[in-house]
Amino acid sequence: MTVQSAAPKPGPTTGVPSVEDARRLAQMFQLFADATRARILYALLGSDELCVNDIAAALDVAETSVSHALRLLRIAGVVKNRREGRLVYYSLDDGHIRMLLSTSIDHLAHLSRG
Repeated sequence: MTVQSAAPKPGPTTGVPSVEDARRLAQMFQLFADATRARILYALLGSDELCVNDIAAALDVAETSVSHALRLLRIAGVVKNRREGRLVYYSLDDGHIRMLLSTSIDHLAHLSRG
């Protein structure tokens, strides 16, 4: 009978995410890797909530493109929506997304100074 030593499981205790968590993280960053989606997120960062028309006008992008991007971001849990009559308003889902975007802006500013 062979006894195998138990290697530490990757995870919070070792600082290395599990394979599944790393996959989910990579998928989230892939969402941010699209310029239109990134611009939508930054527009939402600067506002409590916006409707598709407002986002499309601010970014000078077709409403259909904005709607499609928001759908992907909503499914991924990055943005949430609220319906008021015929309009649907979008906002960032939580403070973690706000912090991630704010930190990214700070990092870009750091890179441009350096």
